Amino acid sequence: MSWLILPLSLLCGFILAGTGLCVFTLYRAHALWNEMKSAPERKAPGEDPELQSLRQTVEALAAQLHDLQNHPPVALSPALPRSGLNLSKRSHALRLSRRGEGAEQIAASLDLPRQEVDLLLKVHRIVIGNL
Repeated sequence: MSWLILPLSLLCGFILAGTGLCVFTLYRAHALWNEMKSAPERKAPGEDPELQSLRQTVEALAAQLHDLQNHPPVALSPALPRSGLNLSKRSHALRLSRRGEGAEQIAASLDLPRQEVDLLLKVHRIVIGNL
């Protein structure tokens, strides 16, 4: 019979601990319920100006994303580099140089960068000097 007393006392301890836990849980739930009831009314999410500003920003970004998905931007091909000095422009530049026009005037009339015209004239002088 003594072997029954120990398990019964252990069982009573578990029951007592479970009951205490239930009472504590009910007490805490009641306290939270009263706290919620007595708390001042919170503003609706739409009334907060900061939150409303964030919402508008997110909506604008969503609209932009929607537009980009529906109308993808046209990919522009890179501009082809202008061809350098072709033979006709080269000969024309040399002719203008022989007439006594300066590098700036030649560049303006042939729509070429001044550095290209200067380089052409220097190379021409070097070639002529070697002959």
